[in-house]
Amino acid sequence: MILVTGGGGFLGGAIVGKLLARGDRVRVIGRRRYPWLEAAGVDCVQGNIADPASCRKAVDGCAGIIHTAAIPGVWGEYSVYYNANYLGTKNLLDAARAEGLTRFLYTSTPSVVHGGHGISGGDESLPYPDHYLTPYAATKALAEKLVLAANATDLATAAIRPHLIFGPGDTQLIPKLLARARAGTLRIIGDGRNRVSVSYVHNVADAHVHAYDRLTAGSPVAGQAYFVNEPEPVNCWDFINRIVSGAGLPKITKSVPAGVAYAAGWLCEMVGRMTRRRNDPRLTRFLVTQLSTDHWFTVDKARRDLGWEPAVSLDEGVEALLREIAGGGKDGGTASP
Repeated sequence: MILVTGGGGFLGGAIVGKLLARGDRVRVIGRRRYPWLEAAGVDCVQGNIADPASCRKAVDGCAGIIHTAAIPGVWGEYSVYYNANYLGTKNLLDAARAEGLTRFLYTSTPSVVHGGHGISGGDESLPYPDHYLTPYAATKALAEKLVLAANATDLATAAIRPHLIFGPGDTQLIPKLLARARAGTLRIIGDGRNRVSVSYVHNVADAHVHAYDRLTAGSPVAGQAYFVNEPEPVNCWDFINRIVSGAGLPKITKSVPAGVAYAAGWLCEMVGRMTRRRNDPRLTRFLVTQLSTDHWFTVDKARRDLGWEPAVSLDEGVEALLREIAGGGKDGGTASP
């Protein structure tokens, strides 16, 4: 039995689908029921990973964990992210050790090495920065460090860092992008020439399965972190406009200088803190850096150690996404590409 946290979500659901397709027994833990997973034969445990007792219940009888569950975002109270992203991971690690599990694969993010500056052709030698622009990145870094430090002879651990995951079933990145485009508030930030890595969801799911299979004590994968994304970077705004126009919306042509946008992001954050804003501000410094600077990563290490190659091309992935948008979306869960 393999426990997939976040198995009712975007990436987690794709991983569950891959595991079921090859005959694995799968369990998920979530705060609500997932009828489509139950119908597919998944063992669903209701609980919260911030609760140690829920984690112990979820890992009972499992051989390993693929931990994708997290609270994402560019804004919010640090304690909310800390409890879910760090303490939730710690609780799962503690439960895994107590129950004698042998594998723990953690879904991290390239944001753990992003301190606000551009990254071109980054690899796994990049250090953790001294500060972060979001509590999401800060708490994911804490959790990744904890997971990698936990690697031992009785529990092999590793981390996957997918970047800007897109595809059918997405409820975060592309829907938020299109909402801004429909509202007429999306602008090119900077000169529009920045390149980024993007990741098709089913390729990322494949990478997780490859990593889990190779994650044994003393293996090259144990104790390691891996960037996973499409091998070639894309122009950020060409990619955005391809999706925007594919969704039947006008391409984004208006622009704002990066320095002006960064200052506006800082101001929005200050106002948000003073007013204790709960929803995302219109701009944040992190969002500005993501939309105006290079941030792309090599996948040589994942190819070498995981034996992973993207099975779905970038064009095929975009077309699959646009088909879903044209069809009005769906509750995908365990859908295939």
